Amino acid sequence: MSETKKMVVAIVHDHDAPDLMDSLANARFQATKLATTGGFLREGNTTFIIGTDEEHLEELIDLINDNCKSRKKTVAPMSPVANTLEGYYSFPMEVQIGGATVFVLDVEKFIKL
Repeated sequence: MSETKKMVVAIVHDHDAPDLMDSLANARFQATKLATTGGFLREGNTTFIIGTDEEHLEELIDLINDNCKSRKKTVAPMSPVANTLEGYYSFPMEVQIGGATVFVLDVEKFIKL
């Protein structure tokens, strides 16, 4: 019986992406890297798609955790855009950035062509 395959989708802050990519390569994990945007601040993120065997999953999650630490950042006020107050705040705010959002999915079939 073959080992269970996993697909890991990790969304990380752009600042953390280069170090994570280096660590993944050094540990021989193959990853696809996508530039993405999102979140409250609409800042750049990087989304990694990584395939692995279940036996290497914890090692992969540890690599992500070691390279993607959350930290605080003070952001300046945002002005209303297009006459809407949605997302508007008028004073500097301290927000948490960094870290990672990680999804682990079972892979039914894996084919490498």
